Amino acid sequence: MAYEIDFLPVGEGEKSGDAIALRFGKVFEGPVRDQRVVVIDGGFQASGEALVKHVKSYYQTDTVDLVISTHPDIDHISGLFPILENLTVKNLWIHQPWKHSAEFAKAYAEGRVSSLAAKEKLRKSLDDAVALDKLARDKGIAVTEPFLGTSFGNGAITVIGPSVEFYTSLVPDYRCFETALPASVLQKAASGIREAIKTIAESWGIETLSDECETSPENNSSVITLFRSDGEAALLTADAGDIALHQALDVLDAAQFNRDSVKFVQVPHHGSHHNVGPALLDRLIGPRRSDQVVTHIAFVSAAKDAPKHPAKKVANAFRRRGAPVHATQGQCTYHRKDVPLRQGWGSSVALPFYSEVEE
Repeated sequence: MAYEIDFLPVGEGEKSGDAIALRFGKVFEGPVRDQRVVVIDGGFQASGEALVKHVKSYYQTDTVDLVISTHPDIDHISGLFPILENLTVKNLWIHQPWKHSAEFAKAYAEGRVSSLAAKEKLRKSLDDAVALDKLARDKGIAVTEPFLGTSFGNGAITVIGPSVEFYTSLVPDYRCFETALPASVLQKAASGIREAIKTIAESWGIETLSDECETSPENNSSVITLFRSDGEAALLTADAGDIALHQALDVLDAAQFNRDSVKFVQVPHHGSHHNVGPALLDRLIGPRRSDQVVTHIAFVSAAKDAPKHPAKKVANAFRRRGAPVHATQGQCTYHRKDVPLRQGWGSSVALPFYSEVEE
């Protein structure tokens, strides 16, 4: 089965995001109706508009069979409005956190959100989730909450995380409803202070990435998607963190799924070092290699000129395990199988191995 996975560029500076399009089926063997088109997140408004043009131009259709909103964050969800407004969408997968905690629903309805900038951003993201859900229903689009086991296209697209139980445990701890944060955290977030990036040396044999990962509850609630095609698989991770990804791999192991078939991996959360550690990457890709043989392909959505996206120590860790990282950084990057190279497009160049990484 032929397929294409497109990562469109999102944001500038520190404002990275995800805008992903995927099509699969008899892409070049028959009429366009034999393909299935999936959009996973839309980035910001501008990237969502670019996605609309991309689907029409390169996929030659105005129909999207499935839209997946991985989690309520404006750099993922805001760009989905142009998709629903300008294309014919058949299905929307989106979580509805207000249904999974009575306390959450009450706090959200009463507007009990701090003026802290980080919390205001999340409130806007939740507002977008409510509005997107309503827009879909108003347009007659089928709406489903994407929990473990939800599938599409005869199992070509399958959700391997989160489970309902894990998701429900996360919702009450979303950051916008915390009653208090340490003063230093409040001051730094409110003032927008940026710490200077300190560096440390790395080599092929010296890895500084830590297993001590801290990921926010809303990021850990991200939909983790497995795409399968003729014995090969791709793992799309959104902003999921270490604990969420370990649970997803546990699901695959319990199903006796051949994880060696996963040859394409999305680097989580724009390459943040808060989301992955060495132990997770050993399970996800394989142990560190003594050679530089490439066994996997890794894509990361990272804004142009982003100082920390992806973290150099994360890019190095992927490369050590045979998965050089290809970053968007202002341009569309795509992975294909049994599909000819698009006219005017060239081969992507992976990020280099860095001798200096963030401390």
